[in-house]
Amino acid sequence: MFNAPENPPTPLQQHPGFAAALRASGQSPLTLSGVEPTLVMRRKLWPGLPVAMLSRARLNPDTLCAQLREADLQQNLLVLSPDQPTPLLASLGAIALISPAAIAEIDLRIPTDVRRAALKQKWRNRLSQAESTKSLRIQHKSMPLDATHWLFKADTCLQRQRGFRNWPTALTLAYARENPGQARLFTAYEGCDPVAAMLFLRHGTGATYHIGHSFERGRQLAAHSLLLWHACIWLAANGHNHLDLGGLNTESNPGLARFKLGAGATPRLLGGTWIWWPPMGRLFRPLARLDRRMMRPPDPWTETSGTVI
Repeated sequence: MFNAPENPPTPLQQHPGFAAALRASGQSPLTLSGVEPTLVMRRKLWPGLPVAMLSRARLNPDTLCAQLREADLQQNLLVLSPDQPTPLLASLGAIALISPAAIAEIDLRIPTDVRRAALKQKWRNRLSQAESTKSLRIQHKSMPLDATHWLFKADTCLQRQRGFRNWPTALTLAYARENPGQARLFTAYEGCDPVAAMLFLRHGTGATYHIGHSFERGRQLAAHSLLLWHACIWLAANGHNHLDLGGLNTESNPGLARFKLGAGATPRLLGGTWIWWPPMGRLFRPLARLDRRMMRPPDPWTETSGTVI
């Protein structure tokens, strides 16, 4: 089932460390004032139409209009992607574009022995296999500020092969540079050769899995299971309460979804994606109410349901 953690940490996309990385990359994000400040990224579409994007934001429809006026964004086209289901956005005239997806989160406050006992059997077996491989060892350190690092090259190649887009390498490096020690690289070696790696970005009491890669030998040795397990132990010992493993999608990548859930992660619903142009809000309210149904949380997710959305 879907769970919302108590006192969840600020999502990576809303953390001041991410804002610092954006500024270092030449962008000019804004921050909406409020009980919980909201980071806004700005773009311009052809022919110069300003667009403001609020990604993984915790939005309060009752105060959002006033926050936008204060930031002089009330005339902008807005793309809203709340961190939790927020169906009341329809009352403002926001129109639903994409139904809520789910992410996988690991609660690092749970004691290590309890978390290990909760691992799915196959996942725990792979972890034990990797732990018993004497030639396999794990090292971790801050991410080197090197755009030619093999992990960046492998990730770029994978994006091309599978047709998806991740952060530009320059933005990841900016995050590591502007937030010293907060980009943590865990690498699995067989002898002197790297066989797999996972990069985690730390933000307050939260951490987010960013990119990773496993060579064929790493998959044979179940290196990713050992990497994630070591990372969870280290992150928990260094003040982190939750680990965001990213999206769950049993249709396009069921193997990855099983890996995340097998590691003890819990699915949590986000709020979908909405589009809103405040000047036309009143006009679009009837249409927005018709779309509200698609933003309702789906039935509890199970491994056999076939889809997360």
